[in-house]
Amino acid sequence: MTKIVNLTPHAINLLVDDKEIVIPPSGTVARAATERRQIDTIKINGVDVPVNNTVFGDVTGLPDPEPNTIFIVSMLVANAVPHRDDVFIVDDTVRDDEGRIVGAKALAHV
Repeated sequence: MTKIVNLTPHAINLLVDDKEIVIPPSGTVARAATERRQIDTIKINGVDVPVNNTVFGDVTGLPDPEPNTIFIVSMLVANAVPHRDDVFIVDDTVRDDEGRIVGAKALAHV
């Protein structure tokens, strides 16, 4: 059986085949440092609007790979470590009537 570690600050509700699987937060949150670099400007209504490029930096809170273990992280963290095949994000989100995310139907790699 695969061990699942939720490295986000909130519970994850997987909604699959009319079942709900709740994965509580582990207590550790993985984070990626980001740096925004202005690469251009575009003029909108006479105003120069910056155009940035985001560069991902060091990731904290993400353990080294472990046998039979996957880590669920934010999209930002996953983008910072695309080489890690044990890192997943939620995918195919489900929203309530007010547009709030209430769960996801799948996991994904970036």
